Amino acid sequence: MASGGPSVASLWTEVNRCGQNGDYTRALKALSKILQESRDDVTALHCKVVCLVQNGSFKEALNVMNTHSKVLGSEVVFEKAYCEYRLNRVESSLKTIESAPEQTDKLKELYGQVLYRMERYSECRSVYTDLIRNSQDEYEEERKTNLAAVVAAMSQWEQAPTEDLGLSEVTYELCYNAACALIGQGQLTEAFSKLQQAEELCRASLAEDSDMTEEDIESELAVIHSQMAYVMQLQGRTEEALQLYNQVIKLKPSDVGLLAVTANNIITINKDQNVFDSKRKVKLTSAEGVEYKLAKKQLQAIDFNKALLAMYTNQADQCRKLSSSLQTQNPGHPLPVLIQAAQLCREKQHARAIELLQHFLDQNPESASAIKLTMAQLYLVQGHVTKACDVLRSIEEYQHKAGMVSALVTMYSHEEDIDGAIDVFKQAIEYYQAEQPGSAAHLALVREAANFKLKHGRKKEAISDLEQLWKQNTKDVFTLAQLISAYSLVDTDKAKAFSKHLPSAETMSFNVDVDELENSHGATYVRKKPAKAVGENLPTEPGQAEVKKKKKKKKGKLPKNYDPKATPDPERWLPMRERSYYRGRKKGKKKEQVGKGTQGATGGPLADLDASKIASSPPTSPRPGSGSSAAPSAAVPPRQQKPSSSGATRKKQAPKKKKGGKGGWS
Repeated sequence: MASGGPSVASLWTEVNRCGQNGDYTRALKALSKILQESRDDVTALHCKVVCLVQNGSFKEALNVMNTHSKVLGSEVVFEKAYCEYRLNRVESSLKTIESAPEQTDKLKELYGQVLYRMERYSECRSVYTDLIRNSQDEYEEERKTNLAAVVAAMSQWEQAPTEDLGLSEVTYELCYNAACALIGQGQLTEAFSKLQQAEELCRASLAEDSDMTEEDIESELAVIHSQMAYVMQLQGRTEEALQLYNQVIKLKPSDVGLLAVTANNIITINKDQNVFDSKRKVKLTSAEGVEYKLAKKQLQAIDFNKALLAMYTNQADQCRKLSSSLQTQNPGHPLPVLIQAAQLCREKQHARAIELLQHFLDQNPESASAIKLTMAQLYLVQGHVTKACDVLRSIEEYQHKAGMVSALVTMYSHEEDIDGAIDVFKQAIEYYQAEQPGSAAHLALVREAANFKLKHGRKKEAISDLEQLWKQNTKDVFTLAQLISAYSLVDTDKAKAFSKHLPSAETMSFNVDVDELENSHGATYVRKKPAKAVGENLPTEPGQAEVKKKKKKKKGKLPKNYDPKATPDPERWLPMRERSYYRGRKKGKKKEQVGKGTQGATGGPLADLDASKIASSPPTSPRPGSGSSAAPSAAVPPRQQKPSSSGATRKKQAPKKKKGGKGGWS
């Protein structure tokens, strides 16, 4: 300790009392007075660093340690590494820890936190496993929680299989982390049950604290509720998930990482709909400090969704800028280039989109599947079906899948390339014959190939497929019938030989009551009963016979001026424009000038319009076509637009770590 008079001793007493009371600001004033007396007092400098750390003044504490590095030496290695960690200088913190002369338990604890932040999960798990095994103190529960968080992170971000570490799920943090691990393994039902259990444990533990209000409890439960909503989203229960996400947003939790993930998941539900809500939510994903709270894959997915949202809101320049930046940051990832191609397609530049995809494919052949599928779709949009087929057939990992075979056969059939479709069947059947002979997928392909060949008149080629199917199941009468039908047009002797395998008529007959079947509910055709003979069931008394009333046929109306002696026009049923004698309307005829003479005078051509001067004539038959009417023209049907597809990426919630100096959200 520093030497001095009574004043220095009283100052140290003040420092001790303030440290016990947690009044670090007042302790710093006393330490400053001590350092005025003895500038290089190691104990005073160390206490000052601790007080600054407790007050959250990490930069100032780091400046003190760097200024007096020669005096302090290795006394403040932990404090220095901790300040660097809290200032998000994880690489510097790692170097400081590794340079320490002795690895104490608290340095190992911090080492595990740094490794977790750097996503070096395997090393982090080894550190926590060693700590749990070789230490016994009051921090054992925190260490187990952090170990469970590491296992959950490995399951979610590295798809590593989970191991049973024997951690009892007695706290809601342990139960929550176990649920995160189950989500990473795709066990959604079990994960949701674990989250419900974590919620119950959290409510029970927080209810014991009298200082906790209902709002505080709901705020603490926000992370569990957000994760429950994510599980609902993965299960397709989007309406329930959206409602729970919005409840979390309304609580305004202090954790910016939780807000960012929740807002991002709402954006993935909205997709290309409700874009105004998505534009409001996307601001939450850009809050200060988010990059230090989330894993790299979470941040990557958020950036992808920002680019997609810019595309959906018709911000073409912003979309290109974001996607280009993402491609620079993730040079081998296919999603940025797919977003750029989608933006080009929205601008009707399909050729440029194909060139962009081909250029990326040449540089990154490992991402061939997603790129080639997109290129095939673009070729189909342009009407180049054959090119699309060539691209699809070059995807080796999907070449023999049932869906790919079906798509290729459909496209080749559309192009009337039957040989190409049969070749697709042939390659797929050969693959299954070598890898999975006799499997359900193999036999299904053989049957579809046979049906396709029979449909297109390739009976000789279908015979070998049908024989193969029949040998697999000789009791299959349907396949046998197809085989006989095909042989009957190629080789009648073989058709007769195979006909012997058909079951007899007795075995094929069924005991069916035809009358009961016809009278049953839903019968579409009922046999009519024969007519009664003449004289059968005659009435016993005269006058009781039923007389059927015959309906009188109405006479058709004849047109006006109808002349029965005149021959009707044979083209009277055709519209006027379609008749042979139609010459069209006369154009260019000037209108008669009316009212140009003296008042009331009529003459010249206008005299012909006087009805009193026209001799009456008997009615004649109508002119050809005067009594017919043209059929109304059909309206043009409205065209429908194809619905646009969405590519939002879903986001996972980070596993929870114990709060305080031992943990915190990473």
